[in-house]
Amino acid sequence: MTISEMLLPEFDQEMESTARLLECVPEEKLTWKPHEKSFTLGRLASHVAEMPGWAVNTITQDKLELTPGTKPFSAATKAELMEAFKANVSAAHEAIAGASDEDLAKTWSLIYGGQTVLSMPRAAVLRSVVMSHTIHHRGQLSVYLRLLDVPIPGMYGPSADTK
Repeated sequence: MTISEMLLPEFDQEMESTARLLECVPEEKLTWKPHEKSFTLGRLASHVAEMPGWAVNTITQDKLELTPGTKPFSAATKAELMEAFKANVSAAHEAIAGASDEDLAKTWSLIYGGQTVLSMPRAAVLRSVVMSHTIHHRGQLSVYLRLLDVPIPGMYGPSADTK
């Protein structure tokens, strides 16, 4: 079994769970935030929606160079949010499926402001920077939604709202 064949079932399952949570985001609350230092709901949901697409860069490029002041994706509507998420998941699935073990063993680097933040094999980047990072922010998003009294779907079984 190849590395991509091992990663895809987990990726697909996590993205299905993420889609269920993103579907719960109330469009009328996109500007809400729980604390002055926090992202708005819309920005956090947009971040979750954009992260699966990072798999494409991870597989097709040797590095990602970001500069301070880069404008992140920020959906203006729920439709835009869901459209971006679905497109990113589809492109990521295709990129992962097409990656050879040799491709996934190559080192990939994240560079911010000219400084290397991390360098590791692409397979590790997919697990940590793409999947685990998405799951982390999905957890934050679920707290935002809970604070807004939005029912939360189960991720790994039923939630308190789906029993």
